[in-house]
Amino acid sequence: MRSSTTANKLALWLSWLAGLVIVLLPFHAFLTVWAASGLGHYTALRLWKEVLLVIMLAGTVYILASDKKLRRQLLDWRLFQAIAAYALLSLVWGFGAYLLDKTTPKALGYGLTVNLRFLAFFIIVWVIATKSQWLEKVWLKLLLLPAAVVVIIGFLQRFALPYDVLKHFGYSENTIFPYQTINHDIHYPRIMSTLRGANPLGAYMVLVISAISVQFIKIKGQRRLWGLYGAAAAAVLFFSHSRGAWLGLAAGLFVLALVELDKKQASGWFIAVSAVLLLVLAGAVYGLRNNTTFENYLLHTNDKSVAKESSNEGHISAFRSGLSQAAHEPLGRGVGTAGPASVYNDGKSRIAENYYIQLTQEMGWLGLAVFLVICYLVAVELWVRRGQNLALILLVSFTGIAVVNLVSHAWTDDTLAYLWWGLAGVALATPAVVGKK
Repeated sequence: MRSSTTANKLALWLSWLAGLVIVLLPFHAFLTVWAASGLGHYTALRLWKEVLLVIMLAGTVYILASDKKLRRQLLDWRLFQAIAAYALLSLVWGFGAYLLDKTTPKALGYGLTVNLRFLAFFIIVWVIATKSQWLEKVWLKLLLLPAAVVVIIGFLQRFALPYDVLKHFGYSENTIFPYQTINHDIHYPRIMSTLRGANPLGAYMVLVISAISVQFIKIKGQRRLWGLYGAAAAAVLFFSHSRGAWLGLAAGLFVLALVELDKKQASGWFIAVSAVLLLVLAGAVYGLRNNTTFENYLLHTNDKSVAKESSNEGHISAFRSGLSQAAHEPLGRGVGTAGPASVYNDGKSRIAENYYIQLTQEMGWLGLAVFLVICYLVAVELWVRRGQNLALILLVSFTGIAVVNLVSHAWTDDTLAYLWWGLAGVALATPAVVGKK
């Protein structure tokens, strides 16, 4: 009895710690750069959440050791088994690459951290949310109150503040560059608010707008407030000029429409909306094909650009190179040899700008297959819980982020990865309704 009481108290304390991580994540990049400008040790400061992750992991191990039923439930869970297999594969491929001198210790450590931390956080939050209901009660505030601050700062960056204002907070070439533009044209800035870049901000907004959209549909008495919040978040997403996030949000909202409408309504809406959008898009592309602003905002290129290579050309080149390497090395080259971690690999960086190709470059087609199994199992778990707001939000945003990962390394971003998978741990800790199709 005493052991059970201790485990429950510990779960509550760990819930508070996980909640703190979730609240601080949207400001992680800004706070660490700012702190490093005065204290130094930028790399060490960036690891604050990993330090807390280790502390939470130790507490989670204690809870599992004292609760045989929960431990058996976890071990019998197919999703946990898939994650365990993925972690083992990552370790084997990672240390194998190091022994074969294909990666440096720093690249290996960073690669393993980036690939596994969000899955570890997911399992940890699932365990503590199973023992304590605190996160289940406050998840909406933890997600949308910090997001509101991010949206406000994004607006100020676009309309009120100098484009390079972040340089006054320590942003530089040695940390995070203080501003981003389209094709190096200062007349077309891209906002990044408190995140580490415009594309991470766009991916984060996919989650935020998904949450606002679900709340707008479900809470009829506050639609004006949710509509205003959603419009502001959509504007921030637009001014990030992250085209991958635009497409991701469209895919996610389509899934939301399918879930909320019955099959006959969904089919009719799908045909009607698709036809209208295609006509509008075709007309816009044709009518604005020679418009400089349109070329920059949508196509990210124009004849007057001073960039040696447009962002489109860079994406295509990276995609082709990564796909070719994945095809010629079906077993991969090892963790740390591709993606952001490969920057620390003695000049042998490989950035495919596609998360799935990155995994294939590192762990081969087997590694990619195991990760896709994890994604499938998570999607199924969310689908059977879609009657719950959090699960529906995550299902909608998961679709969008899956699209974003086709043109970026979205799951390597600290904020999005920790936040989404942490909330998924909360959602899946709630039992599904028995008999739900």
